[in-house]
Amino acid sequence: MLLLGRDYNSELNSLDNGPQSPSESSSSITSENVHPAGEAGLSMMQTLIHLLKCNIGTGLLGLPLAIKNAGLLVGPVSLLAIGVLTVHCMVILLNCAQHLSQRLQKTFVNYGEATMYGLETCPNTWLRAHAVWGSFCFLRLPLPFLPRYTVSFLLVITQLGFCNVYFMFMADNLQQMVEEAHVTSNICQPREILTLTPILDIRFYMLIILPFLILLVFIQNLKVLSIFSTLANITTLGSMALIFEYIMQGIPYPSNLPLMANWKTFLLFFGTAIFTFEGVGMVLPLKNQMKHPQQFSFVLYLGMSIVIILYILLGTLGYMKFGSDTQASITLNLPNCWLYQSVKLMYSIGIFFTYALQFHVPAEIVIPFAISQVSESWALFVDLSVRSALVCLTCVSAILIPRLDLVISLVGSVSSSALALIIPALLEIVIFYSEDMSCVTIAKDIMISIVGLLGCIFGTYQALYELPQPISHSMANSTGVHA
Repeated sequence: MLLLGRDYNSELNSLDNGPQSPSESSSSITSENVHPAGEAGLSMMQTLIHLLKCNIGTGLLGLPLAIKNAGLLVGPVSLLAIGVLTVHCMVILLNCAQHLSQRLQKTFVNYGEATMYGLETCPNTWLRAHAVWGSFCFLRLPLPFLPRYTVSFLLVITQLGFCNVYFMFMADNLQQMVEEAHVTSNICQPREILTLTPILDIRFYMLIILPFLILLVFIQNLKVLSIFSTLANITTLGSMALIFEYIMQGIPYPSNLPLMANWKTFLLFFGTAIFTFEGVGMVLPLKNQMKHPQQFSFVLYLGMSIVIILYILLGTLGYMKFGSDTQASITLNLPNCWLYQSVKLMYSIGIFFTYALQFHVPAEIVIPFAISQVSESWALFVDLSVRSALVCLTCVSAILIPRLDLVISLVGSVSSSALALIIPALLEIVIFYSEDMSCVTIAKDIMISIVGLLGCIFGTYQALYELPQPISHSMANSTGVHA
C-alpha cells in the first residue's frame, strides 16, 4: 500500500514560508511523497502486485454486464481497444512526467504538476497564462483556499467514485449473504429465482460498513497496511479462481446472444470499461516508489497485459454463462451455496482493504490544504476529521444513488475518460509540439482525445438518463431487491 505516515511539522513549515508560486506550492505538497530511487523502494514484483491490485477491483466484476451492453463480438473487441488506448496513454503520461522532471531538474512530478508544468513551458502565451488550471495547488491568500486545478479535481472525483462503488458492492453482497442465509445449501446448483422481501434496506448495510472503513483509513503506517494489502490480494485471488472455476463449466452455446447490442447500451459499456482501468491515478506514484524506476515500463506492460486478458476472459465467459440474466456484479449470479457465498465474502474483504488504496489519492490532495488552515496542534485532529468526512461522503453518495451499474458507468464516463484518455493525449501535444512532433503523432493524440470526449459526453448523458428510470426485473439484484 502507498499510504505513508504524515510529517506535519515539515508540511506546515513549508506552508509558513510566505506566499508561494503555484509551482513552489505544488512542489511542497508533493515533496513528502518523493521516494529517492534505491532507498528501500518497491521491487519489481511488489510494484506488479500493487499495479494489479489497483486495477482489479469492482469494475472487473461488472464486465459481463458491460459485454452484454455491447454485444458478444463488439464487447470483447471494444474492451481490447480501450485497454490498448489506456495503456498507451499511461505510457504517454510517464514520458511527459519524465521529460518535465529532466527539464526542470525535479526528482518527481505527479499528474497535476505534469499538466501545470506542461502548460507553463508551452510556447503558446494563452496556455502559459492559464497553466494554473492544470494542477491543484493552493496559493497563500487571505480568503479560504479554493480548489482551482482540473486534473487533481478529476482525480478526487474519480477515486472517490471508486470508493463509492466499493460501498455499494460490499453492501449488495452483504445483504444477499445475510438474507439468503436460511435458503443457502451445501449443493451448488445454478441460482434459482427467489422471491424474497428484503429484511433490511440496503442502506442499512452501508451504515454498518461505514465505521469500519473510517477506522481503516485512519491507519497510515506502511508496515501495518502492507499486511492488509497482502490479505486483500489473497482473498481476491482465491475468489477469482472460484469464479472462473464456475463460469467455465457448462457454458451454453451462445447462438441466441447478439453480436452487437443497441447503441444506447453501448454507451453504458464505454463508461463501465473505462472505469475498470482504475489504476491510471496510481501509475506515477508507483513508479516513484520503485527501487529502480527505470524498470517500471516492463512492469507496466506485463501487468496491464495480464489485466486486459483477465478482463476480456471474465467479461466474455461471464456473459456467455449467464446470458440475459447477467447482473451488475457477477457475484450476484453465483449459485446460492456456501462455497460461492464464501466467494462474495472473500472478494468483499479484498475490496474493503483496497478502499484504503483508492482513498490514498484524494486524501493526499485534500488533507495538505486542510491542515494548512490550522495550527500545528490541530493538524492531527484535522487530518482524521477530513478522512472521516471523505469516507462519509462516499457513503452518503452511495445511499442516494444505490445503482451499482449506473454509478460505475457514470464515474467512468465523467472523469475516468478524461484522466485516462483525453488529458494524457493533449498533454503530449502541449509538451512536445515545439520539439518537431510528427503530424502522425499529433493526429493520433487528437483522435484519442476525441474518442474520450465523445465517450464522456454521450456516456454521461445515457447514465444520467437511466438513473431515474424504473428498475427492471433484470437489475433487481444489483440494487438490493432480490427477484
